[in-house]
Amino acid sequence: MKHALPVTREQDFAAWYQAVIAEADMAEDSGVRGCMVIRPWGYGVWERMQRILDDAIKATGHENVYFPLFIPLSYFEKEAEHVEGFAKEMAVVTHHRLKGDGQGRLVPDPDSKLEEPLIVRPTSETVIGTAFAKWVRSWRDLPVLINQWANVVRWEMRTRMFLRTSEFLWQEGHTVHATRDEAVAETERMLEVYRRFAEDALALPVVAGEKPENERFPGADATHSIEAMMQDGKALQAGTSHFLGQNFAEAQGIRYQDKDGGLATAWTTSWGVSTRMIGAVIMVHGDDDGLRLPPRIAPWQVVIVPMLRDDEGDAAILDYCRALADDLNGQVTLGEPIRALVDARHPKASVKRWAWVKKGAPIVLEVGGRDVAGGNVSVIRRDRLYNETGKLMSTVTARDEFAAAAPALLAEIQGALHNEARARLDAGIRLGVTDFAALQAMFADGEKNPGWAEVQWSRPTGDQLDAVVERLKAMKLTIRNAPQGQAPADGACIFTGEPAVERILVARAY
Repeated sequence: MKHALPVTREQDFAAWYQAVIAEADMAEDSGVRGCMVIRPWGYGVWERMQRILDDAIKATGHENVYFPLFIPLSYFEKEAEHVEGFAKEMAVVTHHRLKGDGQGRLVPDPDSKLEEPLIVRPTSETVIGTAFAKWVRSWRDLPVLINQWANVVRWEMRTRMFLRTSEFLWQEGHTVHATRDEAVAETERMLEVYRRFAEDALALPVVAGEKPENERFPGADATHSIEAMMQDGKALQAGTSHFLGQNFAEAQGIRYQDKDGGLATAWTTSWGVSTRMIGAVIMVHGDDDGLRLPPRIAPWQVVIVPMLRDDEGDAAILDYCRALADDLNGQVTLGEPIRALVDARHPKASVKRWAWVKKGAPIVLEVGGRDVAGGNVSVIRRDRLYNETGKLMSTVTARDEFAAAAPALLAEIQGALHNEARARLDAGIRLGVTDFAALQAMFADGEKNPGWAEVQWSRPTGDQLDAVVERLKAMKLTIRNAPQGQAPADGACIFTGEPAVERILVARAY
């Protein structure tokens, strides 16, 4: 069967991923290594994600703020473990002016060297913590719950669009609390916000749980994540929530007068998701014809393609299409008005149809002169593109019948994509891997990714944990997380042989 993309998932998953981004007009290279231009369709998806998640964050009592892009180096140096964790990824500004070198080139002006280098924001714990130290004076000031939408820079050596870029977009939440219990509860609450967002908005089934010690955010006491399974069996960390304990508060002087009049050190958290989630949507829902977008995050949910012939009949077709779009836009699905677009451009209808198929519009309607005369539309449902014989499935339906059914149909597509991905995730987690030899056998084929393994372990630390990490690294494996709500451990750790205390997921990952 011929498909819309030049390469299939089976042939080359990495090349397929890049083809989806290109053919769906999601993003393109910018001319700066590791940085991308996010095109309107790709940014439209991000805007939809941003709007839904922003509402969820505000519903939990957080307010949006904005902090500067540049952070003094001294702010990072206050927290040694944190700066060490990011040191190799930091972009540094040392001068504030350029000048000509007399040979037609611009170079930093030696006279403009900054007294203190500035770091281009890799994350904002240090600069926000400095503000918290000024804002928090009394227990009455707590909790402080803020969030910012921003860009960050982490100088990546190996880049891939959306998944790992030197500059990316994200939201980062930061909070301050009076007690440890409140901060832990906040960490878990925001992880649940992320889990629901992934499942409900992105149709992305995830496993929520705590990361091992070696995978913690630099300077955190605990890091929790949501992990998603891509179609090639690899894991993708889709979001994280960090319990920072008092580490940053002590380094940055975030103290307050408690109810007894004493001086107490606060407890802090941070949490974030990024444009990496768009990469997850592509690799979980895409097929060999391009992207398949869950309706909740599709910039346009229904795209109407008039089949124009550049003659006097075009006006009637366009009027028919625009009236249908008005009817659809007046209805509600998945909690919001339907977003319907009439694509009145002049390329051939077949060209426009396949362009929207590759972009992943949930429903594409084609309308020609015969459809207008018969009061019909031809319906292409993006999540079910072909029939049993491999032929493109375009169903002729009465216009009014389609308009009445559209809200339920979009909700059905949202659920169908989630169910398909959930079945893949459930089938892709192998249980009963009880020794290291079995884990080695599971991942013996270096090119094939058989999914994830659930194994029991004793939560080793220090040198013992380092030895486990090295053994896994040799197999290109990592520990993803210890899932919430897991069955109690009842065996031995496959790495140490000691009694297990929990179950963890092991996988190859992006």
